[in-house]
Amino acid sequence: MSMTIHTLLLGLCVAALVGLTKTGVPGLGTLAVPLMATLFPAKLSVGALLPMLICGDIFGVAFYRQHAQWDKLWGLFPSLIVGMAGGTVVLSRIENPQLRPLLGSLVLGLVTLEVLRRRFHWENIPNQRWFVIFMGTLAGFATTLGNAAGSIMGIYLLSKGLPKNQFMGTRAWYFLIVNVIKVPLFASLDMITADTLRFDLSMVPMIAVSAFAGKMLLYRLTQGLFTWVVLLLAAVAAVRLIVG
Repeated sequence: MSMTIHTLLLGLCVAALVGLTKTGVPGLGTLAVPLMATLFPAKLSVGALLPMLICGDIFGVAFYRQHAQWDKLWGLFPSLIVGMAGGTVVLSRIENPQLRPLLGSLVLGLVTLEVLRRRFHWENIPNQRWFVIFMGTLAGFATTLGNAAGSIMGIYLLSKGLPKNQFMGTRAWYFLIVNVIKVPLFASLDMITADTLRFDLSMVPMIAVSAFAGKMLLYRLTQGLFTWVVLLLAAVAAVRLIVG
């Protein structure tokens, strides 16, 4: 693809959002998805975004790896693989916009459940086995269809009561592992090409700059504000999925 000024500016916006969401404000990355869809065809835009997300994940792991809570992740992985397998089958047969309203509705329901859980002190829900299995499967399905699992994982980690640094460290490792697993899946579906990789490489400097900016921003956010920002951005992402 030719790198026009318009393409460059939109790409830099995507890169900035990726860096910020991976190290400072979880949820901003959902805004990168529609921007990428203006630069590449639908499925190709999903594949083009993946290496950029992995680059951001690497910064997130570098900054917060010591805060990761692995006990909150191990139980997710079996159901995550199931969800990714289902998402791969669906993605090879239909266009993902057909499922976006359903995913959005589910995410909006999860946001509502988390708000109610906090309001009425339903502390036992996050520890229920069905909840972990459901969240893992939904996250795997959503991340395969359109890199759309950020909001789901945000709600899951908030429900576990993680402070912001533990939240970011656990989230960073989770997405680095998941996104690396997705590379051969997307490559086999021709969603990652030489052109998209060249584009991704040109965006690495902006991802790096915004990742450091995100780290400084997280330091300034209080725990309470961080929690509600995550929930608000999850709700915004859900609405965007529903309305298109």
